[in-house]
Amino acid sequence: MSRKLPVGEGETSRTACARGLLRAAVDEKTGELVSASLLAERVGWAVDLVSGMTSELTAERWNTTDVDILASGEDASGRKLPSNAWMALRRLGWTVTAPKGVKVNDRIVRMAQEQAGRTLRCAKWRADLTCGVLGAWPADPARRTAQEWDAVREAVPGGQHLPSSVIKSRTRQIAAFARKHGRMPTDVFQLEAAPRVARMLLLSACDRQQATIERHESDPGRALLRLQLPTRPDPRSYRDWTWIACPVALPPTIPKSAVLHLPTLRIHQGTVRADLAYTHAVPKTRRTGHTVALGVDWGLNTLLSAGTARLHEDGRITAPGSGGMFRTAGVLAKQHRLRRLFEHLQAKADHYQRLIGDDTDHPLAARTLALTDEIRRVSARRSNLNDALAQAAARWAVDQAVTAEASVIYVEDLRSMEALGMGRTMNTRLSQQVRGRIVDRMRHLAAEAGIAVITVPARNTSRHCPQCLVPLRHRKAPDRPTTPG
Repeated sequence: MSRKLPVGEGETSRTACARGLLRAAVDEKTGELVSASLLAERVGWAVDLVSGMTSELTAERWNTTDVDILASGEDASGRKLPSNAWMALRRLGWTVTAPKGVKVNDRIVRMAQEQAGRTLRCAKWRADLTCGVLGAWPADPARRTAQEWDAVREAVPGGQHLPSSVIKSRTRQIAAFARKHGRMPTDVFQLEAAPRVARMLLLSACDRQQATIERHESDPGRALLRLQLPTRPDPRSYRDWTWIACPVALPPTIPKSAVLHLPTLRIHQGTVRADLAYTHAVPKTRRTGHTVALGVDWGLNTLLSAGTARLHEDGRITAPGSGGMFRTAGVLAKQHRLRRLFEHLQAKADHYQRLIGDDTDHPLAARTLALTDEIRRVSARRSNLNDALAQAAARWAVDQAVTAEASVIYVEDLRSMEALGMGRTMNTRLSQQVRGRIVDRMRHLAAEAGIAVITVPARNTSRHCPQCLVPLRHRKAPDRPTTPG
């Protein structure tokens, strides 16, 4: 099966991802049915082997020198490093071996090197950001002057377009390190330990000798994933690895003409989840020549407000219709209730921890563990609610653009907005909004329809009249002279 997607004129290829579930499988060697629980166990054994080697390799190379070498894109002889992380690590001679007495094939090592390489490449941005903040350290970390803001933005790569909240959070992190250790850190690798390794199998780093995926010939909504898995936690020879055939029901969001790629496998609550990557053809987005646009504005209870505008040949701009609003008062109220519950549980757990101290046999130790589990569940509920809210808001905005036949969506760039001076409740409510996640989802969904998403500076967007561009002024209503304008 060819992995190249044919695209027509006015189209481009796009790679996306959908979630799938592996319910059962068949052992090709014995013909026995592998239940969902046994499949999760065998995948977990492979994940443990890969994550162990990944942690070892990441911790060994977690330093400024190695990260800079990998990020430079060249090896010692000046040759360009491959784009695949595992190939780049092998070119540099960064190898890792399986635990003593355990037999794995080269593809298992590839997955460990791929995951470690991606982690080390991502660390380069954080390293440059930390160095820039340290190089332009302000006199008062809690309040920078205008000149100090200009200096830190010049020192940080891409700092002119970086949200101020990112620089502030990194400043607070460095200041906390200095208070704890009595000195400033030299780089991010002193500031942060090697990150925890995600427990997953990156099958994209493998070839047909480890895993394959093919769409069903008669039913395009199904696919067959074949991969090698161990039959024991510590395989001693290649005989302890067997081929497993897993039928996969493809989500309806994957087009029938899409090209499937090897997925990423994860263990979640005793089941095997698959992140199914696929490539399909979508319309190209235009940079210029837009005649119909959708403008999206942010609100509080009314999370999004949208209206269309049409550009005529004579230069006139008209606004057909009255627009629409995406109201989320009920969802936001639930979000605030979960936030208050989380803060209450966290404060209670911190109080218990202060009472326990270093006493491992304290009577409150069991309660602390129970509180920790409850905090984890509340955090998961908040995260799921934010994901659902972002998905629904982005879907609504894109549907508005598709209905109006708009080719571009303009949305305010509020990534650096800070909620200050509006009271404790209002500041918290504004800070809890998932604006960045909504815009990311909006870009993802709009690309499916060939619609461009453009963020515009928020400065003065609500200050002028949209019709005559004159600064707005608050006036008292003639029938209500005592109420504010």
